[in-house]
Order: sequence, then C-alpha cells, then structure tokens
Amino acid sequence: MAILNTNSRYLSELNATYAQRLAGTFPAPLDTVIFMNSGSEATELALELCRVWNDALDFICVDSGYHGHTRSAITVSNYKYGHPRGIGQPQHIQQMDLPDTYRGEYREQDKAGQQYGDQANQLVENIHKRGARVAGFIGESALSCGGQIILPPGYLQTVFKAVRGAGGLCIADEVQVGFGRCGTGMWVFETQGVIPDIVTIGKPMGNGHPMSAVITTAAIAAKYTANRPEYFNTYGGNPVSMAVGMAVLDVIQKEGLVQHAKRTGDKFLVELEQLEKKHMCIGDVRGMGCFWV
Repeated sequence: MAILNTNSRYLSELNATYAQRLAGTFPAPLDTVIFMNSGSEATELALELCRVWNDALDFICVDSGYHGHTRSAITVSNYKYGHPRGIGQPQHIQQMDLPDTYRGEYREQDKAGQQYGDQANQLVENIHKRGARVAGFIGESALSCGGQIILPPGYLQTVFKAVRGAGGLCIADEVQVGFGRCGTGMWVFETQGVIPDIVTIGKPMGNGHPMSAVITTAAIAAKYTANRPEYFNTYGGNPVSMAVGMAVLDVIQKEGLVQHAKRTGDKFLVELEQLEKKHMCIGDVRGMGCFWV
C-alpha cells in the first residue's frame, strides 16, 4: 500500500505489466485492457464502446440478465428493469428469452442453441423496423441470476452472427463466471467457440479488492478514442490494484485453480446426480466447475 496511488492517466510499470499478463489469457484479437473498479463500471464502458462503434443506441440483452446497478447497466439488466419496482423494459432494449433447456420452450440440447439463438435475428429486425441501428448484444457466458443456466451449444455463435451482421458488437460478461471458476479454462465464452468483441471482468479479479476491466480490440478502442474524450479512472489501474491483480493471477496459475475447479465440479456432478435420483423434488442438476445449482 506504500506504492504511490495515481489515476490512470499516469502509467506505472505495474500497470503495463499486469495489462500484458491479463491480455495474454485472452485469444486474439482481444489485446486492449482498460481498468476500472467494479463490474458496473465495466458494463458502462462496454456499452459506450458499442454505441460509438455503430453510432447506435439499441441493445439486445437476455431475460434474467444482470450487468450492474448504474443507469445504463440497469437498462440491459432484466433482473433489475423487470423487477416489480423496476423501471420497465426501455424502448431501445430488445430482450431474448432465457435459453433454458429445463423449463424453456426448447429442451433438446443439440438443437436448443440454434433455436434460442435464432431469436436474435427477429430482434435485430425489430430494431430496424423502428428506424434504429443495433449497438450490440450483452450476455453472461453462463447465466448466473437466471439460475446457473449453461448455454446450449451453438447459442452464442448464432447470436453473434445476427448482431455482427447488423453492425453491432458482442459483449461477454465474465464478471461472475470468469477467472477459471467454471473449470473449462480462464473464460467461459471459449466453451461456445466464439471470440467476443468486448469482455467485462471483475469480482474474482482482485479476490475481494475492488477491481474490474474491459478487454477489447485495438480497433474498437481506437474508434472510441477518436470520437470521445479520453477515458480515465481515478482509482482504476492504480499500482496497488495492479499488484493485487498480479498476485491473484499468480495464485490461479501456480496453484492450478482452474484444474482444481474442474476436478471439484466433476465430483459435484456425480454426487448431485445421486441426490437427484433419490429426491423427486430435485428437477435438474446443472453447472460446471464451481458454478452450480
């Protein structure tokens, strides 16, 4: 804590080193890291990157999704705007059905991803019918507030194709499920065979220390900086946080926590399925790694 704390307009060696290490955990072309302090802040910037990219305001989100408690984050979070005391679904938001193969309309695992994902094409059309353009799509790589929903195969591929075809960007929210929690690798979006345009991360990033980040491409970041005032954050990217973040990466890598989450998840599956057979009140067992319901 004795290290000088400055805002993000003043770089330190720790800032650059951690950004490089973090970017190294993502597939190309996700090579640009922007630091902040919370998942809500990350969502705010991710949405603004989309608005600037396609000069658009309309977004597609997912039923039961939660992406933060700031104003813009709430507008793409059905968990918030759909609450009885919420603001209601904004006019510029299109909402996809929850891709739930247990209670949802489509339940065949090998078909459900395409079936649920195809809804994105209709929502893009809805946006165009009201004379607007698509800014982007935002969704968690595995749905937490929706009930630990593991996306059916092909879902994000189908959604991303529809959104990108309309000029929009695709955001993967890994704030809750990232950093190896699910045991499939560092980032859950990789299980869907996609590379998002933007990724938001947070919560486990500092193991309790307030940290978050947006990971995107150099092209998207350049379009933003060419059309908006510079982005800076008083505490995001400060040297103390950077040291914390690197310590967390060290532990994840040195102690094999991703592999540990996978082994733990495999044991959970066996035991939970045994309970499911014994108790009729258990209708479904779903999850992976250390992410279960």
